[in-house]
Amino acid sequence: MGVRKACVGDVPAIHALVNQFAREERMLALSLSDVYDRLRDFSVYDEDGEVIGCCALHVVWDSLAEIRSLAVATDAHGRGIGRALTKACITEAPALGVNRIFTLTYIPEFFRKLGMADVAKEKLPHKVWADCVRCPHFPNCNELALIAAVDSTGLQPLQDEL
Repeated sequence: MGVRKACVGDVPAIHALVNQFAREERMLALSLSDVYDRLRDFSVYDEDGEVIGCCALHVVWDSLAEIRSLAVATDAHGRGIGRALTKACITEAPALGVNRIFTLTYIPEFFRKLGMADVAKEKLPHKVWADCVRCPHFPNCNELALIAAVDSTGLQPLQDEL
């Protein structure tokens, strides 16, 4: 089937995928309640009725959204599923009035290949840090922040200062 918006029946699979990587300290854990609360942010990759990937586009502030909780089943890595999920989020952003997208990641090269550029975390809104306090690495975060402008044609270099 491919990429589609998540539905209530996908919550257990999203929860399992995200928390698999959270146990490895590669992303923040989500409770079942967190996934239900943020369900409308999520897209999933469905293969023969099984959710093998997920990604969320979370609106953070006026015209700014975060790509978060990108997770693909380990045995499905290298098949373009993460790229397809991320591109779905990028495509969705302009319809929400979002013109800038950022991410915090341990795998910056993935997002650089999509057209995102490094940015100092200090340039991101204070609201972002609300999630950081839950991270096992806080306050010594190893994640890198990346950002790009987005429009109906996709990601564009960010032309102005945040």
